[in-house]
Amino acid sequence: MPDIQLEPYRIRCYSEYDVLKKVILCQPQYMSIRNVINETQKHFIDEGINNEKAIEQHNNFVNILKEHHIEVFLLPYHRKFPEQVFTRDIGFVIGETIFVADMASEVREGEELVLQRWLEDEEISYYNIKRHRIEGGDVLIDQDRVYIGMSDRTNQAAIQHLQNLLYNRFDVIHIDFEDQYLHLDCVFNIVSKEVALVYPKAINKEDMKKIYDRYEIIEISEEEQFTLGTNVLSIGNKKIISLPNNKKVNEELSKRGFDIIEVDISEIIKSGGSFRCCTLPIEREHHP
Repeated sequence: MPDIQLEPYRIRCYSEYDVLKKVILCQPQYMSIRNVINETQKHFIDEGINNEKAIEQHNNFVNILKEHHIEVFLLPYHRKFPEQVFTRDIGFVIGETIFVADMASEVREGEELVLQRWLEDEEISYYNIKRHRIEGGDVLIDQDRVYIGMSDRTNQAAIQHLQNLLYNRFDVIHIDFEDQYLHLDCVFNIVSKEVALVYPKAINKEDMKKIYDRYEIIEISEEEQFTLGTNVLSIGNKKIISLPNNKKVNEELSKRGFDIIEVDISEIIKSGGSFRCCTLPIEREHHP
């Protein structure tokens, strides 16, 4: 009997909004707030997280992705990693290279090794960033531009490292924002070639100008920033997965022709991340 030749993985992401084909997630099996590492967790520390509800919501999210013909890969979960649901931070794809991140927070150290093992098992080559702190929530791509947030999680050495690697292929744009907002995608997200979501109070004026010069901006209110209004997930063809309670941002997106798919992951966002945080895209369609 002849060997079955499996189609090799295609690692490819050139934007935040092209049609999503393959994505990595991890169930919130052991999700908890052990060490407060952001403002949202501080708010919910006494209430805590209902794991059963979080798992149910996550399963629903996975099923919706599959209904839209997106191939979902689930990483193995481990009790020692309470933040593992946020797969965006452990790696990121720029062009046709997947980078494995170097985690800054002690509670998350080691999560990237789970991704590394999965990639090796699947025989997917990757670039391992070591000794320079960077997390995927601070990295956004839009064709030949890569926006990288300077934060407590991503340092200047890591940005310079990436800039050297991407030289002559991508324009690396630094965005400074207030550290309390954890990652860049909590205050800025790109949903199409023309439109971006921004919480302007968190970003300095000079860097805001870089964004305003490039995109039509939907400004997020303070209330909807807290419920992570920027942290939507575009799955392509102007379809966006968003929380049902972020009514203003959903309305503004709808006015601009976006199809909003409302999904409730309210239990998961208690730990400070939403749809973009929970997904690590490894393949999107690309039409140069």
